[in-house]
Amino acid sequence: MSAFADLGLSKPILKALEGLGFQEPTDIQSEIIPLLLQQQEDCIGLAQTGTGKTAAFGLPLIDKVNANDSNVQALVLAPTRELCLQITKEFSAFSSHLGQLNLVAVYGGADIQRQIRAIRKGVQIVVATPGRLRDLLRRRAISFSHLKYIVLDEADEMLNMGFREEIDDILTHCPEERSIWLFSATMSKDIRNIAKTYMDDPIEVKTHSGPAGNNKIEHQYALIHRNDKYEALKRFMDADPDLYGVTFCRTRAESTEVAEQLVKDGYRADAIHGELRQSQRDRVMQRFRSKDIRMLVATDVAARGIDVEKLTHIFHLNIPDDRAFYTHRSGRTGRAGEKGVSMVLASPGQMRFVQDLGRHLKIDFERVQVPDGQSIVQNRLQSVFADITTTNIHPKAMDHLWEIEALVQDIPKDELLMRMVSQVIIQHEKQNGGTRDLNLSKKKNREKRESTEPRVRLFINIGAVDVKDKGGFLSFVCEGAGITGSQIGKIELQRIHTFFDVDESAAEKVKRSFRHAEYNGRKLRINLGDSAVPSKDKKGKKKKNKKKKAKRY
Repeated sequence: MSAFADLGLSKPILKALEGLGFQEPTDIQSEIIPLLLQQQEDCIGLAQTGTGKTAAFGLPLIDKVNANDSNVQALVLAPTRELCLQITKEFSAFSSHLGQLNLVAVYGGADIQRQIRAIRKGVQIVVATPGRLRDLLRRRAISFSHLKYIVLDEADEMLNMGFREEIDDILTHCPEERSIWLFSATMSKDIRNIAKTYMDDPIEVKTHSGPAGNNKIEHQYALIHRNDKYEALKRFMDADPDLYGVTFCRTRAESTEVAEQLVKDGYRADAIHGELRQSQRDRVMQRFRSKDIRMLVATDVAARGIDVEKLTHIFHLNIPDDRAFYTHRSGRTGRAGEKGVSMVLASPGQMRFVQDLGRHLKIDFERVQVPDGQSIVQNRLQSVFADITTTNIHPKAMDHLWEIEALVQDIPKDELLMRMVSQVIIQHEKQNGGTRDLNLSKKKNREKRESTEPRVRLFINIGAVDVKDKGGFLSFVCEGAGITGSQIGKIELQRIHTFFDVDESAAEKVKRSFRHAEYNGRKLRINLGDSAVPSKDKKGKKKKNKKKKAKRY
């Protein structure tokens, strides 16, 4: 791999990189930096989150703008406030030896008038979220008349978050003579549509490792009963005192519940979801970055743009319906050369989806065992006594030793050690409430596939655009409601909604689980299938539905 000095970057940039400790470029940086420096064509860069994309587009962008021209020459669009601030921070570091280069970050949740004043003072590079930039355009507070470069960072995430309309509006305000650099972890149909609409024969650069193939990430799964997932999560945390990660849940209600239970059980955890105000979100993220929080529990939408260094683990309490979500989730770890683990806590009925992920993303999932009580106790004991044996003796320790000696003088050394070991064992048993084996055998724990119980027909506003196929829908309902696949019968999957049959005994649980839930920021609606969608007569007028009893099968 070539060094940064061989990529064609200017001396001020190289000096900044040296001060930052950058040594060898990543794959995407080696391939795309020389290209962007030398060419004016549009470009698409495909690389997983955490592989150095910010430097890949940031270094050539900073090198190409004119620091003596105070007009906006470059625009970077990012999906979230956190990513917007992160990019601006990294750009500032990269340009530390370039003198008068000015950067402004514009995003929602902050004083827009202050951002407008900063732009009017003169700025070469603007880093923005789509919504806030659109507001600035409507107020005519920013001019793109001198704009030369546009970067769409995490483009697939912006589209997943519903920013297509904002992106279209922004790009139509940009000059025709400009270069667009699009960076994404996945190449979806929507991304290709953006490229076809706004880019001129773009050059495509793709890292050799594949869409989800960061070789620093170990992809694992544990096979357990769905009701044991929380207990399994705790055991993995107990077994590794250095574990520092994110647990992904499907809904914000679930993320809040898991985080609150972790705190109740004595773990340093918190949740991040769409209901948090920006100030609350900032406090949670600050605590997480400082490692005051050991486990962050999040939804896919709320976690967009989170970039925290040295995360060791990503846990999936459910398998995302969209494979791209798994790519983004797992990409939170294994960054900057560090190793990481992406672990799916899978029930037997979900093994088909684990295999599907592995096949399409070219991932080899390794099965791991949930730690048992004995191994957790051993790890805790090793950690406790390692801390004791490696602690330097304090100068004032002798002043307190006589007090301790009076307490233990009649206890033999072996018995004293046994009492210390017993404390760790008692604490573990009290915290975990048992030491049973949570690991399942694929053969012995297959769930029954048939049910003879009467069924109720339900409607929910989740369809093929959300979950793609019936298997994805089945996983969505089972995970969200905590029921088995055998409790669901016929599924009529439509484009934006679905009718499905569920065992009568589970119907209320399903409705209760999704009644106040959200999916990708959209409120879910669930009710009896017979009264969900009013029918229409031939003239298009809505018919009044006669009150019917729920069908049973």
